[in-house]
This record gives sequence, structure tokens and C-alpha cells, in this order.
Amino acid sequence: MTVGRKLKKGREKIISLLLEDPMLSATTVATWIGISSKAVEKHFARLKADGILCRIGPDKGGRWEVIIKN
Repeated sequence: MTVGRKLKKGREKIISLLLEDPMLSATTVATWIGISSKAVEKHFARLKADGILCRIGPDKGGRWEVIIKN
């Protein structure tokens, strides 16, 4: 397995979890998929930069919105 493919799988898992529960924190996502919360935060930053993920509201009490592109 290549590193790029592994990262893609991680991003897919994160997106799947956030579609189920948009209120999840980086720490909770990290626990569910078995990586560090810092790694999840990096994935979040990349997903936001790619226009796939958007944060609605504040860090505490806000939610994630996954943007589906056709």
C-alpha cells in the first residue's frame, strides 16, 4: 500500500464519520479510526483547503459540513 492511498483511506473514513455525526471532535474521530488527533487535524485542514469540509459555528458547539461535489 502506498502512503498516498493510505491517506486517502483516512480521509474517506473521516468524511464517513462526519456524515454520520457532524458534531464529532478531532479527538473523537482520532479514537474511532486509530490515529492521533494531530493527524486528524491535518486531515481536517486539507479537506477544508480542498473545499470538501467546512466548519459551521464555533469550535465548541459547532459542526462539520461535508460538501458533496458532483
